[in-house]
Amino acid sequence: MTADATLDRALGAILGSATGDALGAPYEFQPPLPSDNAVVMRAGGAFDWELGEWTDDTSMAVPILRALADGRELTDESTLDLLVATWAGWAAGAKDVGNQIRAVLGSVEAPTAASARAAARAIHDRTGRSGGNGSLMRTGPVALAYLGDDRDDQLATAARAISDLTHFDPETGDASVLWSLAIRHAIRAGEIDVHRGIRHVPFERRETWLARLDEAERLMPWDFPQNGWVVHALQAAWSAIRHAESLERRLVLAVRCGNDTDTVAAIAGALAGAAAGASNISDAWRRELHGWAGPGEVATAAHLEAWVERATAYAR
Repeated sequence: MTADATLDRALGAILGSATGDALGAPYEFQPPLPSDNAVVMRAGGAFDWELGEWTDDTSMAVPILRALADGRELTDESTLDLLVATWAGWAAGAKDVGNQIRAVLGSVEAPTAASARAAARAIHDRTGRSGGNGSLMRTGPVALAYLGDDRDDQLATAARAISDLTHFDPETGDASVLWSLAIRHAIRAGEIDVHRGIRHVPFERRETWLARLDEAERLMPWDFPQNGWVVHALQAAWSAIRHAESLERRLVLAVRCGNDTDTVAAIAGALAGAAAGASNISDAWRRELHGWAGPGEVATAAHLEAWVERATAYAR
């Protein structure tokens, strides 16, 4: 493992997720796409996205990446406070915010992590549900802080802490842990093993998650139509990865799932990109990438690359 190869794969996790997000954006809320319908990077969709514009998936991941680029520790309460405050400011003017996240960020008493966790708990207690895919979609950068040896425990803690800011349902935390640990391994080793994080899932839910992963390997992405739910979103993304070989084909297959296409492709892109590396993302796609990165800021692939390089320099 060379430093250059590791950096390429770290870049792949972020750019792969953003690319899947932008690729899937114009197809969101549509039925599954048949194989004779081409999936291309284009403008349009329900929110009139620009060509190559990323959505809420990447917009929520960027503050995590920027915190790492500034050398922050993800589990520090001050970092979690910063994430909530940044997300709240973004959500106030964003054209696409998921229902669960909008509800949490719109009801916080103050833009702090403690207030966000309390709001997430209150919404779950009131509705009986908070298992959306909105925390799994932003796992791309989480692994970048923990690329050293024997850091699985710390990464699992961080992944669940960031998920808990907006999603109380424990299965959203499970999914974020599984995916973050798989991304970390892919960056370090260049291979995909989504089962590595099972021991970090509470014992009573491990067999359930193993059965879900097995089901995803047998079925196709469009066989998990409720992909706004974190479980079906993870299964659809894992299915797309298992049923295609190249990064591009995996992203296209993820988009073909229909419904929450941008999020499934962003989730798949983070893991598939971490294994393939940014060098396997086409220049035609990379040069179109852009989107929200902070108040009044629009970032491009070049900005993402610079933040990844800084974040990995701080990695422990």
